[in-house]
Amino acid sequence: MRAFVFPGQGSQALGMGKDLAEASTVAKAVFDEVDDALGAPLSAIMWGEDADALTLTENAQPALMAVSVATARVLEAEGGFSLTDKGAYVAGHSLGEYSALTAAGALSLGDAAKLLRLRGASMQKAVPVGEGAMAALLGLDLDAAREVAEAAAQGEVCEAANDNAPGQVVISGSKAAVERACELAKEKGAKRAMLLPVSAPFHCALMQPAADAMAEALAGTAIAAPSLPVVANVVAEAVSEPDVIRDLLVRQVTGSVRWRESVMWMAGQGVTELVELGTGKVLSGLARRIDRGLEARNAGTHAEITALIETL
Repeated sequence: MRAFVFPGQGSQALGMGKDLAEASTVAKAVFDEVDDALGAPLSAIMWGEDADALTLTENAQPALMAVSVATARVLEAEGGFSLTDKGAYVAGHSLGEYSALTAAGALSLGDAAKLLRLRGASMQKAVPVGEGAMAALLGLDLDAAREVAEAAAQGEVCEAANDNAPGQVVISGSKAAVERACELAKEKGAKRAMLLPVSAPFHCALMQPAADAMAEALAGTAIAAPSLPVVANVVAEAVSEPDVIRDLLVRQVTGSVRWRESVMWMAGQGVTELVELGTGKVLSGLARRIDRGLEARNAGTHAEITALIETL
């Protein structure tokens, strides 16, 4: 059994998707549609030379989704099959959940692009630059990381934001609290505790203004039942009901990304292979750390898609 998974923020790279657009009219149509939906040439930023512009959350999020959906559509077009024919579930890490929903037909491509631009801009605006932070705690399990975050909070916000893999938990919150948590984590035996180069403290209570903005936007967005069940970040199990999906996308902004549990849940349902569609191979690497029995592969370039088709 196979699941298709879609990467989140941090996987972006200048030039991503360009070879796909040049090799496939199907992919080119995806990037053109995203540009049209946003009323701005996002593809020019993706294929330009300004890494800082691409790293801006409001650009990175729709850009990563565009590459993932282009990859999925080229795979289907050139493979002569649908994701539904070859997979049992889809899932995505944070913004990747929007890619998964779009690839599975629950969201239109244009709506996903607009939602992610708003999501990125709202998350950036929710906390003034310099007031929030995120840090990776390596070598602590989720319970230990939560204890550290709770002890470091001291009346401020400090929460476990991403449970990525065994011994890899990301915390998020007020900058001073996150810095205190890093020191406490080292005392608790963490191998490393390091601040991450992010522009806002994602997936914590400080993101509530962004969650409110997304609730309003999602209330007016059509969501269909996906062609494959989507394993949602905040509940770490499959959902298919449009109203449930809408609610979980709002909760995801302030909620923890339960990626380790999501992958374990899929493995528990009989999934033996994860195929990562889009830029990079972060999720493929995490899969092997979560469950050594899982086979993981990735595709994000035309050559990689061609090679993947041979194996599906």
